Amino acid sequence: MRIDGTRRQDRATELVLAYYAAFNRGDRQAMLALLADDVVHDLNQGARENGKAAFAAFMQSMDASYRERLEDIVVLASPDGDRAAAEYVVHGQYLKDDEGLPPARGQEYVLPGGAFFDIRGERIARVSNYYNLQDWIAQVSG
Repeated sequence: MRIDGTRRQDRATELVLAYYAAFNRGDRQAMLALLADDVVHDLNQGARENGKAAFAAFMQSMDASYRERLEDIVVLASPDGDRAAAEYVVHGQYLKDDEGLPPARGQEYVLPGGAFFDIRGERIARVSNYYNLQDWIAQVSG
């Protein structure tokens, strides 16, 4: 088998990798360009948000409190290219207090995480993020 980007599975993998590359560059406009207008965003242990505007507001809030880079990214996609999953390691710094969480003092953390994606029309239609919040709290509290 030759992976040349013509299969839907390949294109789904490339889409998710482009999303994370934009994240790591801090290019939020490029991230938004990869999302469907009605994107669903499932927050880890939180609410479900809908639409690009809500996603953009979430990213703005995150950027105020955290500086993060994802490493060791692995992406798997279904053969039809409609769904994908990613696993990664977050390397971050907690910059500013986030509501309901411990005080920020510039603490660094390393945390495994993952996400699930629905893909529609060569855009990301859903992002569901998961990580161990208790692990993160222990790292920034200690």
